[in-house]
Amino acid sequence: MTDIAIIGAGFIGGVHARLIDAIDEARVSAVVDNDLDRAQGLAGPRGATAALSLEDLAATGALPDIVSICTVSAGHADLAIRALELGCHVIVEKPVDITLEAAGRLSVAAQKADRVLSVVSQRRFLPTSVALRSAIDSGRLGRLTGGTAESPFFRAQSYYDSGDWRGTVDVDGGGALMNQGVHVLDLLLWLLGTPVGVSAATACVAHERIEVEDVAGAVFRFDGGAVGTLFASTAAFPESGVRLSVFGTKGSATIAEGRLTIRYADGDEVVEDTAPEGWTSIDWAHRAQYLDVLDAVATGRPPAIGFADGQRALAAVLGVYESARTGRAVALS
Repeated sequence: MTDIAIIGAGFIGGVHARLIDAIDEARVSAVVDNDLDRAQGLAGPRGATAALSLEDLAATGALPDIVSICTVSAGHADLAIRALELGCHVIVEKPVDITLEAAGRLSVAAQKADRVLSVVSQRRFLPTSVALRSAIDSGRLGRLTGGTAESPFFRAQSYYDSGDWRGTVDVDGGGALMNQGVHVLDLLLWLLGTPVGVSAATACVAHERIEVEDVAGAVFRFDGGAVGTLFASTAAFPESGVRLSVFGTKGSATIAEGRLTIRYADGDEVVEDTAPEGWTSIDWAHRAQYLDVLDAVATGRPPAIGFADGQRALAAVLGVYESARTGRAVALS
C-alpha cells in the first residue's frame, strides 16, 4: 500500500483525495493544511493523520511515500523541494510554481533527489489526447504546420471573491492562462514541440478587484516551423469547453466536446473520451496520472509527465505575460 499525503485541504485537495480513494493500491495517509480543522475534515473520514505543516508531519516519524501538493500556486516549489529532501516522491498541481526562479530551485533539488517528481496535466491522459499524439508520432499527419488551442471558460465574480489570494499576482501568479488555459497550452506544446517565441496580448475585461487577466491571446512559433495560436478566458459565458486543433501536410485533427476527429485523405478517424459510470472523463484521466506515478515509483522509470514538462508550460505562460506587458515578441529558450 502506497501512503500519500495531501498538502492543501481545499477544493483541489478534495479532488485528489477522492482520486486516491479510488485506487486500491494507495491511500490518503495524511492531510496537511494551515487550518487544522480543514485538514481534519479531509483526513478524519479516511483515518488519516492531520497536521499543520509538512515539518509537523515529519516530526511524527510517519512520512508518506508520496506527497501531493494542492496548495495555492506560489510556494509549490518550496513545498516540493522540502518533500524531496525528506525522501518523498512528489506530485505537484499545476502550475509547478509562478516564477522561473522558483522552478529553477526545484530543478536543482529534483536532480539531487532520486525520487519521482510529476506535475499534474491530466488532459494528456484522455483517450482523445493519447490517440492524437499516437497519430502524430506515427507520421500519419505528415509534417505539422500549426495548431489552435482554446480554453473559453467562465468564472463569476464570486469565484475571485471566494479567496483573497485569487486573482493576485504574488500568490495566484496569473489568471485565465496560468490557472485554466495552462492545461490546453500544455497539450499544444506536447503535440507541436518546443516553443521558440511568442507574441501575446492580455486584458481584464469582465471582472473587478483582480490583478490578473481574464482574457489572453497568443501566437507561438515552434522549433519545427509550426505556428500555434492560443485563446484563454474566464469571461466566456456560458463557456464551451476546451477545443484543440492540429494541422499537418497529410491530415488534420480536432478535439472538441470529448471527441477527436482526425481527417485523412482516405477517410476520418473518430475517438471519444470514455469513463466508467460515475466518473467524468477528466477525473478518470486525473486518476490515470496517479496510476502512472505509482508505476513510476514502483519500477524506477520516469513519470510520463515530469518536471521539465511543467517547467516548459510555466515558461510559455510567463512568456505570454512578458509579451503582453512589453508589447514585443518574446524569445523562449
